[in-house]
Amino acid sequence: MFDRASIDLPDLGGAKNWAGQMLGGAFHPAIILTALLALSGIVANLTAAQLGQLAAAIKALGQELGFAKIGVAETSLTADEAHLQRWLAAGRHGTMDYMQRHGDKRTRPAALVPGTVRVISARMNYWPPGARDGCSVLEDPRTGYVARYALGRDYHKVLRQRLQKLADAVTARIGAFGYRVFVDSAPVLEKALARQAGLGWIGKHTNLLDRDGSWFLLGELYTDLPLPPDTPVTEHCGSCRACIDVCPTQAIVAPYELDARRCISYLTIELRGSIPEPLRGLIGNRIFGCDDCQLFCPWNKFARVSEVGDFAVRHSLDTCQLVELFGWSAQLWQQRTEGSALRRAGYEGWLRNIAVALGNAPTEPAVVTALQARLTDPSAVVREHVQWALRRHGEGIHGA
Repeated sequence: MFDRASIDLPDLGGAKNWAGQMLGGAFHPAIILTALLALSGIVANLTAAQLGQLAAAIKALGQELGFAKIGVAETSLTADEAHLQRWLAAGRHGTMDYMQRHGDKRTRPAALVPGTVRVISARMNYWPPGARDGCSVLEDPRTGYVARYALGRDYHKVLRQRLQKLADAVTARIGAFGYRVFVDSAPVLEKALARQAGLGWIGKHTNLLDRDGSWFLLGELYTDLPLPPDTPVTEHCGSCRACIDVCPTQAIVAPYELDARRCISYLTIELRGSIPEPLRGLIGNRIFGCDDCQLFCPWNKFARVSEVGDFAVRHSLDTCQLVELFGWSAQLWQQRTEGSALRRAGYEGWLRNIAVALGNAPTEPAVVTALQARLTDPSAVVREHVQWALRRHGEGIHGA
């Protein structure tokens, strides 16, 4: 028999040994929490000291699973709930009706998952190694710009699988506990929770930001484990307004306030149907999402390239020419976007976005020819944007 409260993390063989077993590495008999909880698998019996060690072990395993940082958040989001309600009342969510569904479940974790007392928030770096520099792509009007997070495998799958491994590891060691995994898949106020978990602060562009930048994605474990919460970090934007000034459509209408209706990410991914004509010319060559507010953020000078192979560039999406992408058939698009976040826009949205980008491209025979080939596209939305693009190149369309 031993005193569980006296066991320290180093006595358990180190987090790497535990994670090594979970990730297929060599088995070590000294596994985190196996010894810690050998006398009881009942969560209710855990002492404050044991819960602290459990939280430390979860964070250590998270790093082995590829997460850059993991924190524990309390679930009170009173100020964030008020901010969300004001944002919705102003109509700044555009057509994203799902943002106002589900009542208070988005801002009250226990309303979404009864019994939730803490949220384990995790962030994973996604800047793909070897990808073409984002600014250089924006400066090349013949190339399509795809948001860096969408160049590789769908992040939903990547983070969800690893968060599930994390939950499975905890279950194997303490017994059954209440949890649910979320990765941008439910009414979750993920940035506010990540801030509460100490993973960063919400910047003036409304993205989560830390001293090592913002090129990361978020996922959550809602849990009934009363883990000790982490301390939120202070914000460090200071007087900087780089993200506000650089936004192509001036969607950041004030510090910490975003009007999604003007945001290129919204226009090229979430919006269905026609893109407002006054904004089309401002979109440039951005065909899926926009990273400008991150590309020009000074803190991203310290960002790290992702070590997760799933985020490696697929199908040369960081260098593909607009004319080539516009020529993808529906079948080829289905093949090239399998397991990709690009599916979110749909094939019609994909062609619509590229038509706009081609309208902003230099007037060249290849560009005009590619657009003309889509004049009879089955989609009225695509045809409308093609006609607009051709008018930009001085090609009058009869009846348009």
